[in-house]
Amino acid sequence: MSAHDQLLVVIDPVARRIDGESVRIVKDVLCAGAEAKICLPDGPEEFSRALARRGARRLVVVGDDRALLRAVAVLHHGRELADEALSLVPVGAGPSVGLARSLGVPTGAVVTAARAVLDGVAHHRDLLVDDSDGLVLGGLRIPAGATAVSPDPHPGSVWDACRSLVRTLVHPAPPAPAAPVHRLRVEVDGVLLSDVDEPVEDVRVRADEGVAEVTVLRRADAEPVRARARTVTVSGPDFRYRADDLVTGPIGRRTWTLSPKAWSLTLPG
Repeated sequence: MSAHDQLLVVIDPVARRIDGESVRIVKDVLCAGAEAKICLPDGPEEFSRALARRGARRLVVVGDDRALLRAVAVLHHGRELADEALSLVPVGAGPSVGLARSLGVPTGAVVTAARAVLDGVAHHRDLLVDDSDGLVLGGLRIPAGATAVSPDPHPGSVWDACRSLVRTLVHPAPPAPAAPVHRLRVEVDGVLLSDVDEPVEDVRVRADEGVAEVTVLRRADAEPVRARARTVTVSGPDFRYRADDLVTGPIGRRTWTLSPKAWSLTLPG
């Protein structure tokens, strides 16, 4: 049996807890189609040790987006990310596997995803690496903060509603506040794209076929500013950003560098 047919199947503990039946089906499909060693780590340390001891076996992660991000990070920090294709069988609720879906991994049925592990093809993927060695597989956003107003879960009586209406007619509500904005400096490959005197509502970066696609969204009445680059630096007053599913910050400066074809993911042929 070739090394390609020998699998190390690492099943994330969250997947085992929330959907044991799907995990059982995945194990059955993979063990029927290959020589599969099943690993059931209880935490991040056991997860990392399992990956380090996989030998020549192909790595298959069963879990959600966070399990995928954890596996990529472990392999990256061990300088092993480019050595072999990684396979994923998504198990989790819809939002928790959104990254996997965006990368092309089947998320509708675990049987389809498990069969893609056995019969699929490795596809190269770009990676964004920041100056603290953090990774971005899909994309990142730096949205200006906003406060959501939730409806009152315990509404009053009809008379309360009438009194509220009268108050509104006598004293009209103040105008809605302006959309929140950032004061950020955005540089791409050393070229200034936006400065702190130009308020922006959102900054988005996504790896796309060997370059980083950068979009700076200004106010609603202004055209977005777009660029393609290899490095992106954002600085200014403390800001938070969302990379894939993880929120980081506040920080004052961060640089992301594109690493083309840095890793491979097994997808349906």
